[in-house]
Amino acid sequence: MTRPLRYASRLAGKFVSRIRFRAQRLVNAWCRALISLRSRGLRGTWHRLRQELRPVPQVAPMVLPDAGGGIDAGDIALPVSDTPTVSIVIPVYNHLDATLVCLRSLAQTTNATAHEIIVVDDCSSDETAAVLPVIAGLRYQRNARNLGFIGACNAAAANARGDYVVFLNNDTAVQDGWLDALIDTFDEHRDVGLVGAKLVYPDGRLQEAGGIVFSDGSGWNYGRFDDPAKPEYNFVREVDYCSGAAIALPTALFRRFGGFDAHYAPAYYEDTDLAMKVRQAGLRVLYQPASVVVHFEGISSGTDTSSGTKRYQVVNKEKFFARWKDALASHPDPARTAPQDIVKARQHRARRQVLVIDATTPQPDHDSGSVRLCNILRLLREDGHAVTFFADNRAWVERYTPALQQMGVEVLWHPHLCDPVSWFEHNGARLDLVFVSRHYIASNYVDLVRRHAPRATLAFDTVDLHYLREQRAAELAGSSEMARTAEKTREQELRLIRECDVTLVVSPVEKELLAKDAPGARVEVLSNVHEIFGRRRDFSERADIMFIGGYQHPPNVDAAVWFATQILPRVHAEIPELVFHLIGSKAPAEVRALGELPGVVFHGFVEDIEPFLDGCRLAVAPLRYGAGVKGKVNMSMSYGQPVVATPVAVEGMYAEPGREVLVAETPEAFAAQVIRAYRDPELWTRLSDGGLANVARHFSFDSARDALRRLLG
Repeated sequence: MTRPLRYASRLAGKFVSRIRFRAQRLVNAWCRALISLRSRGLRGTWHRLRQELRPVPQVAPMVLPDAGGGIDAGDIALPVSDTPTVSIVIPVYNHLDATLVCLRSLAQTTNATAHEIIVVDDCSSDETAAVLPVIAGLRYQRNARNLGFIGACNAAAANARGDYVVFLNNDTAVQDGWLDALIDTFDEHRDVGLVGAKLVYPDGRLQEAGGIVFSDGSGWNYGRFDDPAKPEYNFVREVDYCSGAAIALPTALFRRFGGFDAHYAPAYYEDTDLAMKVRQAGLRVLYQPASVVVHFEGISSGTDTSSGTKRYQVVNKEKFFARWKDALASHPDPARTAPQDIVKARQHRARRQVLVIDATTPQPDHDSGSVRLCNILRLLREDGHAVTFFADNRAWVERYTPALQQMGVEVLWHPHLCDPVSWFEHNGARLDLVFVSRHYIASNYVDLVRRHAPRATLAFDTVDLHYLREQRAAELAGSSEMARTAEKTREQELRLIRECDVTLVVSPVEKELLAKDAPGARVEVLSNVHEIFGRRRDFSERADIMFIGGYQHPPNVDAAVWFATQILPRVHAEIPELVFHLIGSKAPAEVRALGELPGVVFHGFVEDIEPFLDGCRLAVAPLRYGAGVKGKVNMSMSYGQPVVATPVAVEGMYAEPGREVLVAETPEAFAAQVIRAYRDPELWTRLSDGGLANVARHFSFDSARDALRRLLG
């Protein structure tokens, strides 16, 4: 085929991909709208649509400091702590004006971490020695002789009182929260030895989002001169090194290494060498994008590598390569790393490249499906995989998008991800696994994955079998129209199962069903994933009962109404003082109105539900239809809170009635079980212990980790 024909063929392929993708999305959107109209009505559907498509805030623009002169040192008052968690070390040699800008930024920004600020003056010849000692709160020390950058840093660190030492160049200006973000990283992530900040130029361009070290010892400031707000620069990531302009590490670890190595005196490559030693010690080097520092690069040492201190950048590269040649052999080869390969080079230690797609960004305090997905993402990261996520609606969601980024997940959103087809064209070849949730989302991406990610395993995550849930809803309602809709959903899901490499279900019941409905398909169980919190209050310290659910999910609406109107009055006849707490987001009017009934309190969305899980004596799960494994039941059990449930609510949970849960189906029987468990401390304790054991045995992180490892091989 001639070159023009190949080019025309590629253009035609791109055009076809876009048409198929958009057509499939329109079809799925129309089908979802029809189902929603039948289950929620026009008003409920319109409300749901507004929730999904509402305008969302973008990343706030960074506030850059005024780097002008004329700063009065007497006006600067730095934070003081007798027991600092962090010692901030700032080496200086002349350039008093730059140092004052740095110190003013430290005085004016807000951080909760207790810290001290040490300026080490390496024999400056300007007015530094006269001006800095008058600054309130500053620990000032002056070297007896010029030690160079490395020697000055080590001299100051020897006097550090904090558990962590932070090295900060004097030609910087920090942003609000920069220090908290650096130090919190050590608590939020495992095996961390060093953390570096996001560095930006005064004009707002990115200077560095962590560094890449190539196999020849040369370095690359990832993202240099690009937009610092882009998604690829805004998630916690393991890196080869971080520039010493703003880094943090445990003081004891720094001292164990003997400080910055004088082998690189007076300066350059000492920070890269330190990062290699951290990894050699079995710890990780992380980039923290929430710690933003403006760096006025070149003020201290200039930018000319042929003269002055800057010339040591070239000299020390050879020293660095000679020392670490064997370790660098596994790093990317600069001769074979084209610009389009930098995305993979930035995470070259990752075991697999994984893409995860869902309908919306998970909100784990709103629904159990989000809890499951967030924990799956966490497990993938903990196992060393590079994970990218985007929601099909491509929205930035305040609080929840940054939470994923802090977990270490690259999150893509509009307008940075305008066209998924183009994204797959440029990134599909590097993917090892594409994990897509829900049939009406997954069907949009099958063609894109097959065309542009040929070596990737395509995993369809059902979340729950939608057709099973719809069949049960139709049976409960006695609706032939709903039954026809369920049959259409069944056809769509089964077709998708045949098209994908593996299908994930949350319940062994669903796996058995698919063995009949989709014979020959590879089906794996990847159930709910829960942390075990344990029982923190006993029977006598608790009162009342609770139900929690996301009310955009129709089975939860039906359950709340059924319990409050058909079951609760029977309970109140025996226990009139009992209060029924209704908790959950996105409740329609019929659920909110239940709060007007005697003994019912409607709370709506509750940011912290632990007081209810620890304080309510029982949880109820009165679901009359549905599919999958119910996260609300798992969650209560993980807190040692006994549950009274319907058979549907405990389906696939391996739960033994009477030992781990109480089960009832009719209003009369359900009320009797609630009254029984509410009054019997011995039964209550047995159910609490059994529930905790059930979650630990079947829904723990270890169980889910094994399932994911089978998926990835």
